[in-house]
Amino acid sequence: MKRSQINQVIKDMEELAGETGFKLPPFANWTPQEWLEKGHEYDEIRDNGLGWDITDFGMGDFTKNGFGLFTVRNGNQKIDKYVKPYAEKLLMMYPGQKAAMHFHWSKMEDIINRGGNDVYITVYNGDKDGKMLDTDVVVNTDGKVSVVPAGTKVRLTPGESITITPYMYHDFEVLSEGGKVLLGEVSMCNDDQNDNRFYQDGVGRFPAIDEDEVPYRLLCNEYPVVE
Repeated sequence: MKRSQINQVIKDMEELAGETGFKLPPFANWTPQEWLEKGHEYDEIRDNGLGWDITDFGMGDFTKNGFGLFTVRNGNQKIDKYVKPYAEKLLMMYPGQKAAMHFHWSKMEDIINRGGNDVYITVYNGDKDGKMLDTDVVVNTDGKVSVVPAGTKVRLTPGESITITPYMYHDFEVLSEGGKVLLGEVSMCNDDQNDNRFYQDGVGRFPAIDEDEVPYRLLCNEYPVVE
């Protein structure tokens, strides 16, 4: 992705969060220069991948496949001093945009429509070998349990949510009409390096960046090292 595109996504996400009344934490607004002044008192942000995270899943066309994300809080299964067993993210998608089909080996999460457009989440069961199964899927949405055929698109309007369990394949899709959507994710501890199983080969989590302009905000894997 081009840095200019990443910068614009962050600005758009800041604007949409403001419109929907979601207040981001102070570190969301730090500039790259301000990050140079932050010491070990902010190691939790660095170690646990908190902050901005823009991805095209390595597919090369963010307008079709991608997410804008901000990790608000997270624990860490590899560092004992971080004992939080939970995580929270904010996500944004544009009209006509999709996110890659995947499941999580361990993480259970709720996806909540925080405002804006509707979002459709397609669900399948997966197995421990990563196969996609043609079996009915048990879906939990805001206290309701349903059994739906494989490949069902579950529509979430603002305020609605769905629970995604381990091995449940899911993708995201926003219709081309109706504007951007802001999503919340409340989950178990998040590990994007090891817990994502993408159905399509060659899909990745963090994109390569073409530095065509200076960063507006640093991404969660770009923070300067503190000596």
